[in-house]
Amino acid sequence: MKPQVPIEVDAATGEWSVDGIPMILVPRHFFINNHLAIEAALGAQKYSEILFEAGHKSAYVWCEKEATTHGLQGVEVFHHYMKRLSQRGWGKFRVESVDPQTGQSRILVSNSVFSIGHASTPRKTCYMFRGWFPGSLEFVGTLLGKRLKLTSAESQCAAEGKHDHCVFETRSV
Repeated sequence: MKPQVPIEVDAATGEWSVDGIPMILVPRHFFINNHLAIEAALGAQKYSEILFEAGHKSAYVWCEKEATTHGLQGVEVFHHYMKRLSQRGWGKFRVESVDPQTGQSRILVSNSVFSIGHASTPRKTCYMFRGWFPGSLEFVGTLLGKRLKLTSAESQCAAEGKHDHCVFETRSV
């Protein structure tokens, strides 16, 4: 199967990029093992807070660049972001609902890399995604002339062993 996104490799530097954004390809186990080591050192709560801010900023910047690269407008930027996340191995992201005017959304994630990496734990493990939805939807808000301030929470996680997918809900702060 060919990659679902166009990957360019610079012959001189070996740098990978997609739509002009530099990328790094690593094995999933490598990423998950590093993720778990940092979580163990900092604690899940502190690590989640750090990842929220970093993920929020990264999602906002990514959406800003992709909107320019592809000429995307409004909520189509958010849908493009969910599609690209699904194409890059993080899991399958499905927008159940989204209101671009308020930023409220409900996202279903199946085959999350984190729930697979934490199979059958009694807690929610996909907190790295939490900042991604507000960051991307706040960017959509700027395109609509709105200054949204959003947060999100994982209301169910496949890693808990009771569900076949994770659910994230985004709302105003």
